[in-house]
Amino acid sequence: MAPGTRRNTDGGPLEDDPEHAQLLSHSGALKVEVSRPPGSSLRGSDPSSSSSCRPAAPLLRETHAARTAAMSLFSEVPQAPPVAVFKLTADFREDSHPQKVNLGVGAYRTDECQPWVLPVVKKVERLIVEDGSLNHEYLPILGLPEFRSASSKVALGDDSPAIKENRVGAVQALGGTGALRIGGEFLRRWYNGTNNTATPIYVSAPTWEYLCNETGNKVYRRTDRETGDREQDGQRDGVNALNNHNAVFADAGFKDIRPYHYWDGAKKGLDLSGLLDDLEKAPEGSVFVLHACAHNPTGTDPTQDEWKQIAEVMKRRKLFVFFDSAYQGFASGSLDKDAWAIRYFVSEGFELFVAQSFSKNFGLYNERVGNLTVVAQDNENLTRILSQMEKIVRTTWSNPPSQGARIVSKTLNCPELFTEWKGNVKTMADRVLLMRDQLRAKLLALGTPGTWDHITQQIGMFSFTGLNPKQVEYMIKEKHVYLMASGRINMCGLTSKNIDYVAQSIHDTVTSIQ
Repeated sequence: MAPGTRRNTDGGPLEDDPEHAQLLSHSGALKVEVSRPPGSSLRGSDPSSSSSCRPAAPLLRETHAARTAAMSLFSEVPQAPPVAVFKLTADFREDSHPQKVNLGVGAYRTDECQPWVLPVVKKVERLIVEDGSLNHEYLPILGLPEFRSASSKVALGDDSPAIKENRVGAVQALGGTGALRIGGEFLRRWYNGTNNTATPIYVSAPTWEYLCNETGNKVYRRTDRETGDREQDGQRDGVNALNNHNAVFADAGFKDIRPYHYWDGAKKGLDLSGLLDDLEKAPEGSVFVLHACAHNPTGTDPTQDEWKQIAEVMKRRKLFVFFDSAYQGFASGSLDKDAWAIRYFVSEGFELFVAQSFSKNFGLYNERVGNLTVVAQDNENLTRILSQMEKIVRTTWSNPPSQGARIVSKTLNCPELFTEWKGNVKTMADRVLLMRDQLRAKLLALGTPGTWDHITQQIGMFSFTGLNPKQVEYMIKEKHVYLMASGRINMCGLTSKNIDYVAQSIHDTVTSIQ
């Protein structure tokens, strides 16, 4: 090889380099034509070989790499749409506007718009650190016993007849989502027959949001109210079907997930007649996922009288109740008031499940503290149910984490700490109620078209504003106020510093975008 010849990274001469080709020509070197695909490049020959006819190793490696890439086992995996609330938060962070407001985040914020670690949680964390008897051994598969029993008492009440009759059990879960999944998996395997994937699962329309809106995604099936025929439908009343309730039960194996009427957009309140009609027409044995309080995303709950009507139909039609209780205490400030519906159904003799979350009312979002309370007909049935749930947990997360469960358990089982916790919860609930009152008052003062009474009639962290998708888009792009596509806002995102701007933004949007 001529001195000064440039080499590629493998040490071989750059055969296709124009300067090197000219050098070879002047030196009288023998050029060998090598057949190769159009557009390909022979990177070089083996420098250790005296034969210039030997195939170039780098070319072979490149060709092999190309074939391997084309043959990837995962090349057909589609890109999943982003999770809506986290996508919204990411967009908010990238926005440099000085008055931007995030009303999409699903967590409590102080009036300074900061996360809040509950004082009682800080106190209990110190107690845990100082407790020399604690270790990091595995918890039982079903979870920390004292956590499970205390959690069920919070949901059902200390004087619950079901607890006294020893027919209540529980499974510690990874948040409320984990509780829903374990309950759903059990129902698919053992409810209404063995491995009955055809049992209809009904979720409210709308319900807990999950993915960004995308066309072509079909998740639940809708029953036509006239003919009874079913058709796949990605949306119901303008609300995307890709919500987490649907996804959890679909992933648990259920094939027939349907919506039930809940939100009346015209009156901005509960569609009780539609809900009761869906209950009457649902096949016997269907499962209904009910929000125990502070319905997500509407913030609209049935009254006690309306809950009684719902229970009467469900009992007569032999429908299974699966409560999702993510906001107990956070809705009204009262643990007992927010658990009224659950306790009423138990008093009526229902066997039911309750998926509990302590993310919101303890502020333990990243600890994933949840509990699945099971109310059975008797202790014998309860024992068999829990035995099967234990097998499901074993192949899901095997053993739950301890830290969050210890915090909740110590708080609930100590009278002084329990009282302090209830005060912390009321502090959060009161701030939310204050923001509701102030937002409504400011919209009325501005003369914003429409009625805004629903803002104060709704309860809990979220409010269903009634803004349509075009108005939501305008709020985000022009006003830099971030909210969910459904029009849902987190009242905790409002502060004394930004509420005037948000109210003015809503006013401008409603008056300019129809």
